[in-house]
Amino acid sequence: MKLDNIVAVSGRSGLFRMVSNQSNGLIVEEIETNKRSFASGRLHDFTPLASVSIYTTDEEATVELSKIFSIMNEQLASNPLPSEKATSADLRAYFDRILPAHDREKVLISHIKKITRWFAFLAAHNLLIEDTAVETTEDTAAN
Repeated sequence: MKLDNIVAVSGRSGLFRMVSNQSNGLIVEEIETNKRSFASGRLHDFTPLASVSIYTTDEEATVELSKIFSIMNEQLASNPLPSEKATSADLRAYFDRILPAHDREKVLISHIKKITRWFAFLAAHNLLIEDTAVETTEDTAAN
């Protein structure tokens, strides 16, 4: 999944495309409206989704968010996303089916909520394209 230019900005709801990096902040574009704005580095923290990982109890220690999203996408028919008002137990049970080896002490319910919200948002905007599909398209264009 191509999450390279998708960022979460503290203090602002939703996800954004990073358009440009400046010394004192970022120019970001709202995914829903394509409206561009400046987000000051003094006022906001930026979390690139490509840098987010989930702690596990396996030897690998973490799993990238793009892999989690791929698993969620694959299991969508048999394991639908929990509702926004799901209980903590329901959210934990859902994530147990997605990533059974996640570290239950480090992965909080608030993290699971955020991951499911991000997934739903990206899916609604058709941004959950697998890398292999993109690479195949690029390979075909190159030939």
